[in-house]
Amino acid sequence: MLTKKMEKALNDQINAEFFSAFLYLSMSAYFTRKNLPGFAHWMNIQYQEESAHAMLFFNYVNERGGKAELKAIEKPDLEWKDSIKVFEAVLKHEQKVTALINNLVDISILEKDHATNNKLQWFVAEQVEEEANASEILEQLKIVEGKGQGLLLLDRELKTRVFVNPLTQAI
Repeated sequence: MLTKKMEKALNDQINAEFFSAFLYLSMSAYFTRKNLPGFAHWMNIQYQEESAHAMLFFNYVNERGGKAELKAIEKPDLEWKDSIKVFEAVLKHEQKVTALINNLVDISILEKDHATNNKLQWFVAEQVEEEANASEILEQLKIVEGKGQGLLLLDRELKTRVFVNPLTQAI
């Protein structure tokens, strides 16, 4: 059984994850407009991941006898100066999500909710991966100054990303 405080925090996270999904879908559209299909594909996979994360939280709230509450989602940005600025935004956003997850862990500890704390550990590890991926791509973009042949090679590489659905994994 979830405490009211934990339930509210998890519902806020559901909203944050759906916002993340919308943000990445918006970034996918941006890269499509810029004729960078690999970057668009990478962002589309990111959209799918964030949607799945939202559903993991949604399902968990329901499993624990809580009331999953869907809220309005803030409109994401639609334009960026260039690919470097997009990935600077991605990294900043993932750092924000990491802080949100860490806050959930703190609440689960305060509420002595060991089951939720256990569930959240997967998300803690996931955020380490999310930040590392964003940082790596950002640094590569900076090396090639976000243009030229380097940008096109990176675009090809990002096109190979495959979605692994966490909803079908044992988490």
